[in-house]
Amino acid sequence: MAKTDYDLCIIGGGAAGLVTAAGAAALGAKVILIEKHRLGGDCLYTGCVPSKTLLHCADVAQTIKTSQDFGLSATIDAIDQNTVMQCVADVIKSIEPNDSPERFREMGVEIVFAEARFIDEDRLIIEGREISARKFVLATGSRPFIPPISGLDFTDYLSNETIFQLTDNVDHLVIIGSGPIGCEMAQSFVRLGSKVSLVSGSSILPREDSDMSAVVQQQFIDEGIELYLNCPVHSVEKLKSGLCVQLNDSTKIVGSHLLIATGRQANIENLGLENAGVMVENKRLKLDARLRTSNKKIYACGDVAGPYLFTHMAEYQAGIVLRNTLFHLPAKAQTKYIPWCTFTSPELARVGLSELEAQQSGIKYRVYIFPFSELDRGITDGETNGMAKIITSPRGKLLGACIVGPHAGELIAEYVLALSQGLNVSALTNTIHIYPTLAQINRRVADQRMKESLTLSRKKWIKRLFGLRGEQ
Repeated sequence: MAKTDYDLCIIGGGAAGLVTAAGAAALGAKVILIEKHRLGGDCLYTGCVPSKTLLHCADVAQTIKTSQDFGLSATIDAIDQNTVMQCVADVIKSIEPNDSPERFREMGVEIVFAEARFIDEDRLIIEGREISARKFVLATGSRPFIPPISGLDFTDYLSNETIFQLTDNVDHLVIIGSGPIGCEMAQSFVRLGSKVSLVSGSSILPREDSDMSAVVQQQFIDEGIELYLNCPVHSVEKLKSGLCVQLNDSTKIVGSHLLIATGRQANIENLGLENAGVMVENKRLKLDARLRTSNKKIYACGDVAGPYLFTHMAEYQAGIVLRNTLFHLPAKAQTKYIPWCTFTSPELARVGLSELEAQQSGIKYRVYIFPFSELDRGITDGETNGMAKIITSPRGKLLGACIVGPHAGELIAEYVLALSQGLNVSALTNTIHIYPTLAQINRRVADQRMKESLTLSRKKWIKRLFGLRGEQ
């Protein structure tokens, strides 16, 4: 084998690239990480960290607004959204040192800020310098997908990459897109005093079962968000002050700011992939189960690899890549039980099969539901909006779970473990949960299956067998 400059060359300094670099360096590999902008990527600067900080600020505002529901009297004199955005910036700054170049150089990772381009199957060039490595990792992330809407090229608009840089109060925010980003930003801004109109050619959170997303939709309506669902956008027009969005049904929405939240697309341009023999299909990398490209020396992880664009997925995939590139183990990435959460209020989290997916697959299944309105901790906290739903096989094997309600992103973890271990739903029924906690809903919904099995004939059999004397 020809001598190479590095054991591992990583392109991209977001979550996937940083986890891969840190892990490889800790294991003794000679690592170079190439990033054209700054370390931390979308998650730190334009994704998870700023969005969840903004959501928290909005939740605090909502708590004050609804304080009378709990016998308290509190009011907000005014909301300065610039100050709120400064809070977001401060949180980013506090986390930033974890992703600093100095920290990774101390780990032994060589950091280079430049653009990288492959010149053949096992070499790339950065600023005139050729780099060779035993293995390469593409961790170049993704960017907002901007749809081809008439007039959009001539209209100022925001994306997740720019919305957290706002310094003025937003009078009327028009959002195109009803996925997680669109929904989270809609609720954040309406709670922080903006008028919000949410426009989409589909329903709210279209990947979720309609009975679950309907809970979020009703909350949006209750909070005053204007919804234009299943209404494709015809065109966008820039006005002297603000903008106008026209729908296909001729409805016109005039606002002060426009947010495009219509999905993401992988960053694969200008990398010289054609020189390295890396195949691309439908603007995505063609990968095998080991996250290898068509060039077996080049792997991918994170958003650029897909199909789930989550930081926790990026970290998981980084581990798969490390096992393959350094240990030469045939580790395969699984995508069967990947959890996710939309951090609206109420939150909506899911793992495994949805009810719709179970229907479409043609398998036999059962559905069980338990509402937060019948959970003691939900009642004490005034958090009664939502429910837990599980999908099981007829014999009780857990196939999927969805929770819409308070702290759903935390509560779903129990189902992730149960699914990954192939457990029957009875395992949840037999698990002791602390009273009173929200986590009890996981047992309560599992109990529904047990109650279903206690048919009238079975009760008669039990009474006769054990000599019980209760009335029917």
